[in-house]
Amino acid sequence: MNGTLKRGLFSGLNLTWTLGKVIFPITLIVTILQFTPVMPMVIGWLEPFMKFIGLSGEAAVPLVLGNFLNLYAGIAAIVSFDFTVKEVFIMAIMLSFSHNLFIESAVASKVGIKFWVILLVRVGLALIAAFLVNLLWNGGSEAAQYGMISSQAEPEGWTAIVLNAVQTATLAILQLALIVIPLMIVIQWLRDNHWMDWMSQKLAPFTKVIGVERNASMTLVAGLTIGLAYGAGVMIQAVKEDQVSKKDMYLVMIFLVTCHAVVEDTLIFIPLGIPVWPLLLIRLVTALILTITVAFIWNRVERDKKLRRKEPIQT
Repeated sequence: MNGTLKRGLFSGLNLTWTLGKVIFPITLIVTILQFTPVMPMVIGWLEPFMKFIGLSGEAAVPLVLGNFLNLYAGIAAIVSFDFTVKEVFIMAIMLSFSHNLFIESAVASKVGIKFWVILLVRVGLALIAAFLVNLLWNGGSEAAQYGMISSQAEPEGWTAIVLNAVQTATLAILQLALIVIPLMIVIQWLRDNHWMDWMSQKLAPFTKVIGVERNASMTLVAGLTIGLAYGAGVMIQAVKEDQVSKKDMYLVMIFLVTCHAVVEDTLIFIPLGIPVWPLLLIRLVTALILTITVAFIWNRVERDKKLRRKEPIQT
């Protein structure tokens, strides 16, 4: 047991250091940018395009904050404006796909996935989903009711802004450590006691559906329940110890960037007065269809390459 605890603790600390080197500076910079002219400038660029996805110009504010920071920043911005139910739902589905864009995408890229691939999938899905919801849903014209949610006071002065940014970045690392270290100890215990093999067998039907091997099952579970960043942390460990293939890394990450932390991220939208079941189903169905499609195309390409290698040389 001592050996398991020691190995799990070492893995957790190592992952915290690896992910922390990405999360801390990005959190620090983005939090400071929130209080500079940069954020209003980006919002100003986006406002003219909002109408194409059924949103008013003010919707650029929560979308930028949600993507630059996190879902909570986006929600805090939503409640600062008067939106319709349809507008809030469109923003919710977009932020579900692409919130915390730079931090989560940078962390996920540490697995070995191209950063631009993660960005393209997340932003592309957000825009396509928004366009389709706006096109297909004729309801939701009534004003959204936000319940008792309120936005937080902003720090005043550069000293307060920098201290707030450092505090936010430090808390992000502490939160990361509090989740990753116990998680890696548990995973180490599961691996040492052969529970990983049992779980892989039970999850085999699902992993087979999306075209990945069973050794990627723990990454899927972690990403679905506690988020993309922590799922990526588990994947980093799995790549080292379970020999997860490059194809499976891409397929799992495509699935997770589409519906990571799917329950938690859906529940936090309930106070905004929007229908959350469609939000949940859209993310799950999109993740399944996209991952299965990519797996099918990838397998066809691999099969065609093998067939070409086996063809006799023409003389």
